[in-house]
Amino acid sequence: MDPAQSWFSRLVAEIGISAITGSCRDTKLLCAQRMVRLFAYGASFLILVQFLSSLDIPDDRIGLFMTLTLLGDVAISFVLTAITDAVGRRKILAIGSFLMIVSGVVFFIADNYWILLFVSVLGVISPSGNEIGPFRAVEESVLAQLTRKEHRSDIFAWYTLLGNAGAALGTLTSGWLVQVLTRTKSWENIRAYRAVFLLYAVLGLVKLTLTLALSPEVEASRWASVKGGDDDQEAERGLLADGAAQQDGTQDMGTLTQPETPTKRGSAVGKQIRSLLPEISPESRSILWRLLLLFSVDSFASGMAAPSWLTYFFTKVHSLQPSTLGTLFLVTNILATVSNLAALPLARKIGPLKTMVFTHLPSSLCLAAIPLPPASAGGTWAAMGLLALRATTNSMDQAPRQAFLSAAVLPAERTAVLGVVNIVKTLAQAGGIGSTGILAKASLWIAVLGGAGLLKGLYDLMMLWMFLHLKDRDEEEVVST
Repeated sequence: MDPAQSWFSRLVAEIGISAITGSCRDTKLLCAQRMVRLFAYGASFLILVQFLSSLDIPDDRIGLFMTLTLLGDVAISFVLTAITDAVGRRKILAIGSFLMIVSGVVFFIADNYWILLFVSVLGVISPSGNEIGPFRAVEESVLAQLTRKEHRSDIFAWYTLLGNAGAALGTLTSGWLVQVLTRTKSWENIRAYRAVFLLYAVLGLVKLTLTLALSPEVEASRWASVKGGDDDQEAERGLLADGAAQQDGTQDMGTLTQPETPTKRGSAVGKQIRSLLPEISPESRSILWRLLLLFSVDSFASGMAAPSWLTYFFTKVHSLQPSTLGTLFLVTNILATVSNLAALPLARKIGPLKTMVFTHLPSSLCLAAIPLPPASAGGTWAAMGLLALRATTNSMDQAPRQAFLSAAVLPAERTAVLGVVNIVKTLAQAGGIGSTGILAKASLWIAVLGGAGLLKGLYDLMMLWMFLHLKDRDEEEVVST
């Protein structure tokens, strides 16, 4: 083989191109969905705080708005992810897409604070530019199900990469769309912001179309039937138990024809409801509690430094224009996208957990330093440079983290565990976003961004300490079955 061709083949394998191109159609559709969804989130978060501010809403109430939005997402995500595998993954993803459409339309036509808050709480509007709703937990569970273990880091990396690429294009589109409409069309700012939310609704429709194109192979029931899952085993045990009861004479015709009492009917309904909820093994619960504690710290810090607040910081402190903001976040998202590929060979050499920590810690320190440069020409460039440096390593932990989570719990528990993790992370993030609203009103940006960076650094060190020797649970289930 030609040396150049051999080098190219190794490069293709190292950065996961062969894994994503060789994946099934459903995997590609899920990655495309995330790209479209993050495009919408990237477009909306860039102007969300400015849009609310243009309605003469004070900073502390904007912080409350974003906090309650995330709390609403927690409630909806909890319900939807808990019943996803029983109701159907495609149905849940379709419901989420429909909520995106509704949210975009209402933000396009309404200006009342309480109406916007109500729709934001019940719908799907991302106040941080990050994942909200049930989408991520469901998609990651499906991707882990459809992908062989040795390729999961590659698939999750491209899943993350395409999402970052979508967010980058979304911020660029939003920034320049607002700039063009306000300067060349002489639109008022608020009217230009509404045009972005109309685009958001259109993207929700695109995502709904992609969801409807998924095959039945993404469903948990299909996987369970192929693998001889718990449902089939439970049904078999039920049939055997009934047969044994009849042979022992413990069930006669009188018992069979006896009408159900209200208590029995209530018990049956309770069993049906409980059957929709997943079971989590004791060992997974132990792992889950520790993960929730650490992810709560990280997500609270992420909320404090949410992209919406970062755009507001650069607007208020450094007086950046929408087009400049869009370009800035385009650059940071491109850097984050490229860095995801760099994380793949590193994860193969030192493992997902160490890759998570050693790449995320430098980004935490850069975040803490962003508010230090003064509001001058040189200070603005320094602050933007620190944001760019943070972006180079900030998302390198995402694909290894998803691979780590997929291996830390049993396959049958993934949807439930990933759902709970994302819900608790969103809940903690809501507290961080609300805290920033109060501190931003007092212009305490050093406390906001410096505190966020220090909390994230603490999370990195504690993650390494708690989970360094955790074993792969995939192999455990193979042995147990």
